Amino acid sequence: MNITISARNTSVRESFKERVEKKLSKFDRFFDDAKAFVTVTNEGERETVEVTIKAERLVFRAEKTTSDRIDSLESVCDLLFRQIVKNKSKLESRLKSGAYNAEYDDAPYQPEEYQVVHTKRFPVKPMDVEEAILQMNMLGHDFFVYRNVASNEINVVYKRKGGAYGVIEATEAEE
Repeated sequence: MNITISARNTSVRESFKERVEKKLSKFDRFFDDAKAFVTVTNEGERETVEVTIKAERLVFRAEKTTSDRIDSLESVCDLLFRQIVKNKSKLESRLKSGAYNAEYDDAPYQPEEYQVVHTKRFPVKPMDVEEAILQMNMLGHDFFVYRNVASNEINVVYKRKGGAYGVIEATEAEE
């Protein structure tokens, strides 16, 4: 697995890098060729570890904030493992053969049936990010779909934890 480690407001010691590589190497059995992006952030007494694994067209992401960087890493790896096991029936055709072992299953997995109960259509108006945020707040929603006036692309603006905002811009899929 190709691992990229980045740090914000902190530095990463070599011992932590080795621990990250050791923990993430356990996911090699699931994927043929995967890339992992690890971001470590320090905010006062809080250490946040975010891990994103990209393999083929699959993306797994987990983030955890604790007072200790190592604890955050352990929790993130556990969360990622549970995500993969939970979705195993959907993913088996894309994962390495023999990647799953029955001993890791806590209980038989019942695949979820996704049922769309409502479809909503609305005109997507051209606007800038600030106007989209205002519209979202006026509607009391957590996200808002709009056409970016500068790029003429469909974007989504959303509320993040802590009161900040994010923008999702669609790009072509990597093959």
